[in-house]
Amino acid sequence: MASNAILNQDTAMTAKLQGLTRDDERWDALMARDASRDGQFVFAVSSTGIFCRPSCPSRHPRRSNVAFYDGAEQAERAGYRACLRCRPKAADGNPQAALVRAVCRYIEQHLEKGVTLAAIARDFRRSPFHLQKTFKAALGITPRQYADSRRLQLLKHGLRSGHNVTRAMNDAGYSSSSRLYERTASQLGMTPDKYRRGAIAASIRYTLADSPLGRMLIAATDKGICSIQFADNDEDLLRGLTHEFPFATRRQDDAAMKEWTVALLQQMNGYSPAQSLPLDIRATAFQRRVWSCLQKIPYGSTRSYQEIAKKTGNAKASRAVARACATNPVAVAIPCHRVVRQNGDMGGYRWGVERKQALLGLEQAGVVAL
Repeated sequence: MASNAILNQDTAMTAKLQGLTRDDERWDALMARDASRDGQFVFAVSSTGIFCRPSCPSRHPRRSNVAFYDGAEQAERAGYRACLRCRPKAADGNPQAALVRAVCRYIEQHLEKGVTLAAIARDFRRSPFHLQKTFKAALGITPRQYADSRRLQLLKHGLRSGHNVTRAMNDAGYSSSSRLYERTASQLGMTPDKYRRGAIAASIRYTLADSPLGRMLIAATDKGICSIQFADNDEDLLRGLTHEFPFATRRQDDAAMKEWTVALLQQMNGYSPAQSLPLDIRATAFQRRVWSCLQKIPYGSTRSYQEIAKKTGNAKASRAVARACATNPVAVAIPCHRVVRQNGDMGGYRWGVERKQALLGLEQAGVVAL
């Protein structure tokens, strides 16, 4: 009897420790916004009553407010509702989505080997044509383009962390320095070494101001505006600027930024809707195509993600368009808030759907006033 009680206690303790380890690993995936884990679990936030997928772009919650569930159904039974921004239920029960997630994980695990479409198709027992078609329909890019984007993200992270080019290159899975410079110079807008030195030594001026959408931060290099952000308080804004430009020299300069601040506020309030601002932003070729289309949407009007996808030349790339909108670093100046779902719903917005609705309302009221 005593031995059985001890055994039960040991079993319970082992299960508890395994649960803690699994939750710690899930928390790490949440903090990394690891899209490859979408569909494997969801996390729920007690302070909001909402559950999300691991890659949700919303601000990270406190660890003490988070509970993990194996799926959306469990979270709903516990009384939580699905996030309208990341739509976690869409990640469950879709075989094609599961295949694409698995391929993404496979690519990420084999970046250093330069895996080919033929090799992926063989390992997943699919034809190369079918695999590429399924992958592109889901993400708007090919497996090779996904691998390139992941390498570039890892490279930028390494360079921003202060690593030398050789270490950042190896960590990102580039096979040689010649391949590195061939592939990345155009994507970074400069050579990797110059990007590293620029990320460390760049001088950025910024200002903080009240706006119709809450507190606003505008940051600029000598070439133009590089960041426009919104938040409820200055601390979150400064934290976001530090995350984006961790090694830059950041200096508040309200006087130098006043002209641009006034111009943005006038634009938001409908006084000068056609005004353009100088921008200094880096983007992939696809992002530039999307952002160029957004800048052509008339003031106070909206377009669907599908319509923008058609404008870029790929009618099935609506998800990729949504990602390009979500990574727009200069809100309002590039009007990603004017893109909505085909049924008229707001869709997501990096700075919150409420701000998106408010901004569109301001623009539409400005059109009426004009």
